[in-house]
Amino acid sequence: MKIYNVKNGDTLDSVSRSFNIPAEDIIQDNHLFSDNNLLEGQSLILMENKRHIDVNGYVYSNINPDNLYATLPYLTYISIFSYGFTDTGKLVSLNDTSIIDEALKTDVAPLLVLTNSTNNSSFDSDWAHMLLTDNELQETLIDNVVEIMLEKEYYGINVDFEYVYPEDRENYNLFLVKVANAVHEQGLILTTAVAPKVSDAETSILKGAIDYEFHGKVADKIIIMTYEWGYKNGEPMAVAPVNQVERVLAYAVSVIPSEKILMGIPNYGYDWEIPFIKGRYAKSISNIDAYELAKRKQVPISFNETSKAPYFRYSDSTGQMHEVWFEDARSIQAKLDLVDKYNLGGISYWNLMNFFTQNFKILEENYKINKL
Repeated sequence: MKIYNVKNGDTLDSVSRSFNIPAEDIIQDNHLFSDNNLLEGQSLILMENKRHIDVNGYVYSNINPDNLYATLPYLTYISIFSYGFTDTGKLVSLNDTSIIDEALKTDVAPLLVLTNSTNNSSFDSDWAHMLLTDNELQETLIDNVVEIMLEKEYYGINVDFEYVYPEDRENYNLFLVKVANAVHEQGLILTTAVAPKVSDAETSILKGAIDYEFHGKVADKIIIMTYEWGYKNGEPMAVAPVNQVERVLAYAVSVIPSEKILMGIPNYGYDWEIPFIKGRYAKSISNIDAYELAKRKQVPISFNETSKAPYFRYSDSTGQMHEVWFEDARSIQAKLDLVDKYNLGGISYWNLMNFFTQNFKILEENYKINKL
């Protein structure tokens, strides 16, 4: 960082050229309101020239207002989870107005998240199939989505359809074309959320219907959900091991323009009982709570160099052993290194209901965040 005192005759453009720092960065870092209104003797903070990236964050509509206010300065997009739909193409209502208002005040673009869910908010393969095989229902739903987006001042849509039957792959692609045409006509954007894949040959119900190359052509941004290797009913391991994340990115950039890709980063961990027993679920835990738990139990935190993730073990009051994997500054930095290695457009957090200071300090140290 450098502090520069404005001299007679300086303009924003001349200072920008002299220090090779984009004018928009100087405006943002100094809260300037006019491109040309610099005062002689005025002090400017000049930050080193950093790469600009997009940052998306998913939140639920009941996010704590304090967490929301603390998070918004670090976001390009905020994706409010989520709108489902009925069998008549009507959207299931969502209390999102206050989040949209606060986002727009801070130059953050709100995205409407559309999921293949009903009133119970779970991803439903049959629900997706119903929609993807009914053209009339698709048209009704898309019309309703666009109407809500314009009414509530959404900037774009995030289509997050999961567990789509592999046989509906082509139908899903055609649906995305319809959505893209409708939102682009209104000057809005289309983003999609996709499961992590390392090749197009993967045909599971989670991955088979996802056509990376097609999404890369039709969508403006693609959020790759590079997490959940460690998951609630699986064996203890890192939620987003860097070695596995990199395999996905290496494939993704071979078929999707890298600048369209937002790499998923988890903002949580899991606490498993060990030894692992199939059918027994782990508990979600925030990164801060993981730290506090280790401190309370007076156990050391280890770091796995292969997955680049922290973990620890402890014994509860009954003597049951536990293993906890979570995220810290080291694991976040390791993931951000992949953003540069693969020249990605940015990152996307699932989810930002808990504010994790270390994460955003590391992010701010590495990048400038694009704003509206």
